[in-house]
Amino acid sequence: MSVAPRTVGVLVDRYGRVARDLRVSLTDKCNLRCTYCMPAEGLPWLAGPELLTDEEIVRLVRVAVERLDVAEVRFTGGEPLIRSGLLGIVAAVAALEPRPRISLTTNGIGLDRLAPALRNAGLDRVNVSLDTLDPARFTQLTRRPRLDAVLAGLAGAVAAGLTPVKINSVLMRGVNDDEAPALLRFAVDHGYQLRFIEQMPLDAQHGWDRATMVTAEEILALLRTRFDLTPDPSERGAAPAETWLVDGGPARVGVIASVTRPFCGDCDRTRLTADGQVRACLFATEESDLRAALRGGVDDDELARRWRTAMWGKRAGHGIDDPAFLQPTRPMSAIGG
Repeated sequence: MSVAPRTVGVLVDRYGRVARDLRVSLTDKCNLRCTYCMPAEGLPWLAGPELLTDEEIVRLVRVAVERLDVAEVRFTGGEPLIRSGLLGIVAAVAALEPRPRISLTTNGIGLDRLAPALRNAGLDRVNVSLDTLDPARFTQLTRRPRLDAVLAGLAGAVAAGLTPVKINSVLMRGVNDDEAPALLRFAVDHGYQLRFIEQMPLDAQHGWDRATMVTAEEILALLRTRFDLTPDPSERGAAPAETWLVDGGPARVGVIASVTRPFCGDCDRTRLTADGQVRACLFATEESDLRAALRGGVDDDELARRWRTAMWGKRAGHGIDDPAFLQPTRPMSAIGG
């Protein structure tokens, strides 16, 4: 039986992968109700005492940065913009030494108003979710008529200097897959970096069906009806997106093919949920409780040790192709992207 190494300074697993990218969920709540994420009535949200406080979040991020060599922090949700202490959390993380790169994934609602303050607090850039450019279809998909707010958020992010602004799009068969070229045209024309994401089995309803998922190959075929795509010669590294030059560049488009082209062997991510659980993989069925340890009075060295132990147990891959694969109990909104 292998034993986790005592090396201080890295989150390494038994396969030699080192996690330097931390995804931090700030809340499980969201102000949209996207059909592929949660039911119309929402979900049973975490109770207030279960959530990490602002100070607890900053402390755990500090442990990750100062003791575990994490170099990039991404704030997610739910919808992180609805976290009341967001600006203070960003500012505290930006003050850490060494300073990590700080980004945020959002649905964009309210971003136009918050972008300048987020930039001043130390946020470097944003990812914005956008699956359609059609107002009626947006309302159908999200159950909220807020497309104009999302588009304003994108523009506000650019104006505030939160660049490069990336757009995340999920295509669904028979719903919005006809919009792939239009979404790329919109992104190229506005200077956004578009990333299509294969729909993953992380919906609260557990209704995901691989047979109806729009695959990476299909996405590329749809785009090639309007654009010339050539492989991006730059090094991909641990980035989840495989990228192509659009009409010779410099614009690029990416596809995150988590299901059909898994990139688990290069994964460099660790995740912290809004209630203080470490997840070694987006699809993990196990979690390690740092909240209880933190509130129990352990010191930072012990928190780092427990985090390293949690990551040492990371599996080789997500196992979606395994007949025994079980979808995580938590949906994406409760895990964080």
